[in-house]
Amino acid sequence: MEKFISESASDTVRIGESFAKRLKSDDAVLYKGEMGAGKTYFTKGIAKAFGITEEVTSPTFALINEYYGEVNIFHFDLFRITGFDDLYGIGFFDYFDRNGVLCIEWSENVPDIADYFDTAYEVEIIKIGEERREIVINNSKRKEIC
Repeated sequence: MEKFISESASDTVRIGESFAKRLKSDDAVLYKGEMGAGKTYFTKGIAKAFGITEEVTSPTFALINEYYGEVNIFHFDLFRITGFDDLYGIGFFDYFDRNGVLCIEWSENVPDIADYFDTAYEVEIIKIGEERREIVINNSKRKEIC
């Protein structure tokens, strides 16, 4: 487990950019954090690290935003998703073969979602002040299926 303190949105972008150095295609970033915590700012940092110059925005109403760079990013918002049936309905599993990093906001809405990835990073962003955030990163490997 790693912990970082962000004092501003630009700090959160910088922490996301540094974190992206460990990511590879087909990894997942599973976000937890309340509305406005900074999940999209963290994704902006990942995009910056991958040479993406397009404006990164919240996928709240689109459900998914796609960004193409040195490594592609598929940015999901699962706020209104209640389970795996909904994931199938939005074509979520089609992105597993698209060679990119899946950045997934509100991942807690789908229990055990980490089990579908060889490598998933759980990134929790906790508001501890108006601009101040604690960012906690855990690496989660897929469970072995016997």
